[in-house]
Amino acid sequence: MTAAAATKSSHRQEIRTVVASMIGTAVEFYDFSIYGVAASLVFSHLFFPDVGDFLGTLLSLSTFAIAFIARPIGAAVFGHFGDRVGRKGTLFITLMTMGVATVGIGLLPTYSQVGILAPVLLVVLRLAQGFSLGGEQAGAMLMSVESAMEKRRGMFGAFVNSGAGWGLLLANLVYLAMSRLPRDAFRSWGWRVPFLLSAVLVVVGLFIRLRLEESPEYKEVKQEGAVRRLPIVEVFKAHWKQVILLAFGLLASGVSYYIAIVFSLSYGVTALGQADGTMLSLVLWMTGLMITLVPLIGWLSDRWGMASRRLIFIGSSVALMGTSFLWFALLQTRQYGLMLLGFVILFVAYCANIAVTPTFFALAFPAQVRYSGMAMGFTLGTVIGASIAPLVATALQDATGSWVGVASYMSGAAFLAAISGVLLREYVPDRRARRGVGEPAGPTSSAEPSEAAR
Repeated sequence: MTAAAATKSSHRQEIRTVVASMIGTAVEFYDFSIYGVAASLVFSHLFFPDVGDFLGTLLSLSTFAIAFIARPIGAAVFGHFGDRVGRKGTLFITLMTMGVATVGIGLLPTYSQVGILAPVLLVVLRLAQGFSLGGEQAGAMLMSVESAMEKRRGMFGAFVNSGAGWGLLLANLVYLAMSRLPRDAFRSWGWRVPFLLSAVLVVVGLFIRLRLEESPEYKEVKQEGAVRRLPIVEVFKAHWKQVILLAFGLLASGVSYYIAIVFSLSYGVTALGQADGTMLSLVLWMTGLMITLVPLIGWLSDRWGMASRRLIFIGSSVALMGTSFLWFALLQTRQYGLMLLGFVILFVAYCANIAVTPTFFALAFPAQVRYSGMAMGFTLGTVIGASIAPLVATALQDATGSWVGVASYMSGAAFLAAISGVLLREYVPDRRARRGVGEPAGPTSSAEPSEAAR
């Protein structure tokens, strides 16, 4: 094969990898959105009809939260196999598990048909979703980063994160269409359609992943005989600080995002007197912003050099400390244009933050334990940040009667993320050990000094 042909083939492989990874992220956020809506609107009637409206709703929403219990287990299991067996095969299993669980929910019988078995099956499938997500998110990011050329790592990692916008956009559009159905039709079969449609995304993603090659970084680990027998043990022995810093580093984006797209919907209706459609339209505009701005910032981070990713992360975290207050202040105006401006200001900082996290965080771990380290860090950050953010925000709003407490919570989370960004460093191993992704193959050039040199 000529050099030109090899380069072309390598570029095609990069594109396949990033598209497959982005689809996985899109499926994750699509599933999150459709399950949240279904749990709020219909699951209490279909799976918990004999316990009363309040308790039924509470049990329904608890099935939404229960997925977070399974995520750490999934992170440990898939992280282990991602470092032991390889990224490609592991990510195929995570996406397939996620797809089977989501489509399975759309096919479930209801309580009136099979009794107590219906909610039991719902919980089992929800746990399967959480289990697969524990390995999907981090694995998709690092697969794209490891498969990309150095000059495109930031853009490709950011493109994967833009899948969150695509997933949320698709979920909103599907439920917008389903909302036009009569109430009885929606409760009987309409709610199933979004779950079944996820099969299209999953099949496309699986088809692309079958054609992927293993990441070059992992191939190098295998060739050098550096595969670890128990990578998760090594992570907690030698890289536990990076796991903790990564987890706290995710607080800024996780807390801001879930308060903006979940808590703001109820807050806008109850506290601001806005219509449901008004708040949903504001969120819908932000999905478009994420889809376009996140890859753009990732591309800029490549042009500005490796050090820029860390600076962008710290700067955007600091920005989120202030934008939370500005966002709430503009919401109080109850004027659509100013409310939209508040969302834009908040999400510009958010997009900058998530655009650089895949590459910045991946390079904090050596390649031989990177999947385990990334999976555990992301899962821990999700559990302590994103999973409880709407609940904490609701409790603060109820206790204080003011948005200031919620904004302060968002600001505090961003402050912790900024501190984590300051402390987190690119992994540069001892040169006597095998070369990790953070260490150049040869002498460090003056144009691209290592993080340690800086």
